[in-house]
Amino acid sequence: MIDVTLQLDLALRLVVAAALGGAIGAEREIHNHPAGIRTHMLVALGAGLFTVLSIFGFGLEGSGSQGLVDPTRIAAQIVSGIGFLGAGAILKDGVIIRGLTTAASLWATAAVGMAAGAGEYILAIVAAVIILVSLWPINALAERLHGANRLEVELRLTMSRVDELGLVSAALAASKIEILTVQTQRAGKGAYRADLAIRGRSTAVIASALEAVEAIPGVDIVSSTQSD
Repeated sequence: MIDVTLQLDLALRLVVAAALGGAIGAEREIHNHPAGIRTHMLVALGAGLFTVLSIFGFGLEGSGSQGLVDPTRIAAQIVSGIGFLGAGAILKDGVIIRGLTTAASLWATAAVGMAAGAGEYILAIVAAVIILVSLWPINALAERLHGANRLEVELRLTMSRVDELGLVSAALAASKIEILTVQTQRAGKGAYRADLAIRGRSTAVIASALEAVEAIPGVDIVSSTQSD
């Protein structure tokens, strides 16, 4: 016979898991990261559901046979299995690697879903709040500290071939210049334009890097403007 009270409790656990996952995903969505509300919500929901099934889904609860099967066997696989999804969120763009924080948030969100699935509501809520704080206020603080002594420059280049952008990236990386964003477009037959936002430690370092870029055959610097 179906225990309606238990089923409602388990359903509530899934709702809490999905809601907390969606809240974490909303932050990623706002900042245009590859995994947003739906991805985080599904990760938390899936982790919560697997945890509920691991504990209650095999008729062991109340049967006196709990000792025969380890109820954590499914939940344990979530910890390692979520790594595949997290790896998909990590993107390599030239010398820039993006998505590490999003991958970590997916992994932590799975833990939130597991906590909710196990009925540990306070743990799930506290963990979700900590994740949100790490993704937003602490990230803003880290960006401020990281960029406190650095200059940001918006750079526009013209190139004869689009693959010359790889040489530009290599020259900037050799000077320890961080590439923040890159946008390219075709400017005409045999001509391409690239807009880059870069960050370096000082004006002298950036100037030296720009000299190296300008020395690349087929590449010309149209403009370089320091960001406010």
